[in-house]
Amino acid sequence: MKLVILAVGKGRNSPEHALAASYIRRLPQGGEIVEVESKLMSGPKRQQDETNLLLRRVPDNAILVCLDPRGKDTSSELLASMIVGWRKESQKTVYFAIGGADGHDSIIYKRADLLISFGAAIWPHMLFRAMLAEQLYRANAILLGHPYHRSN
Repeated sequence: MKLVILAVGKGRNSPEHALAASYIRRLPQGGEIVEVESKLMSGPKRQQDETNLLLRRVPDNAILVCLDPRGKDTSSELLASMIVGWRKESQKTVYFAIGGADGHDSIIYKRADLLISFGAAIWPHMLFRAMLAEQLYRANAILLGHPYHRSN
């Protein structure tokens, strides 16, 4: 099952983008970072445009997970168990959406299958991409019994 990070904004040559890409490349089933960028000025219309750009990338029957500070706080182990469930459902691809500076427009929540967070803190966008990519890699390491993940 392929894991795809859908992200607003361009990573360009930032160290955080390189870090996120390195974790995604290490996923055994494959992964990808798909970037979208609105050309509109900041504000509600831009937020709606970003959401529409994200949603256009998600096939109708695919799983869509939105990352949002108001979502369910999700541990590495819980993420791993979700991945197992999606595999059992024979999902081919799962999409993880990271909104722009103003977050997601409400329309994406109606389409989302799940709303999760990695705590209530607000993180810099590019750093959060790297954190999500690492958590996807860690979840796979848990499932493989790899020593990368050690919980005491």
